[in-house]
Amino acid sequence: MPKTKTHRGAAKRFRITRGGKILHRKATGNHFLTKKPGGRRRRVEGMSEVTSERRTIRRLLGG
Repeated sequence: MPKTKTHRGAAKRFRITRGGKILHRKATGNHFLTKKPGGRRRRVEGMSEVTSERRTIRRLLGG
């Protein structure tokens, strides 16, 4: 059985931690940031854990 290839689109969007969690970037943090309050801007920065479709994402990442 050959190895499964990594889905390159998924690889750019998700990351697997050493503990096995899947992380993704939060939405709405790219543009129109001047009209958003600072607290909201800080809330959307950084990474967040994926809560659904974990099995599908892990399969796309070749794991």
